[in-house]
Amino acid sequence: EATTTLPSTSGTVIICSPMTEPSSAEWGSGLFDCMEDKLSCCYALWCWPCDAITISKSLGENPFLPILDMCSPGALSILGIPLFVAPVALSFRITMRKKYGIEGTLQRDIVHTCFCSLCVWCQIDRELKRRKNSSTVLSQNPVTAQPGATGK
Repeated sequence: EATTTLPSTSGTVIICSPMTEPSSAEWGSGLFDCMEDKLSCCYALWCWPCDAITISKSLGENPFLPILDMCSPGALSILGIPLFVAPVALSFRITMRKKYGIEGTLQRDIVHTCFCSLCVWCQIDRELKRRKNSSTVLSQNPVTAQPGATGK
């Protein structure tokens, strides 16, 4: 397996290995495994808009995009539609599945975001953290070979 060494000015060496995830990977944690990351779970529970904005920024999207999820219930109820699908959570979930080859279906994504959008946001957050932490820091002070050193 090929790896890439990324030197930095601070002396930290980061070894990155290419993702070798199978094309039919699963989520790193289940939809209802919110307590695996208690801090994220509490953050989402007590300040869901803040969590959604943080996730949106992590994905490189407009941080105010999750406002659509907050406005959707009112708009749908005015139209007489008794179903609530969080459009941004649904979009981000589908994006994550496609980007990382996570198996699933559009129908399942719709059901999950319709009945437990908070769990979907937490699952996306856990998956982003898991993927972000895939780089490993090996050494704070790398050893370099001196010219002419024989190692004896």
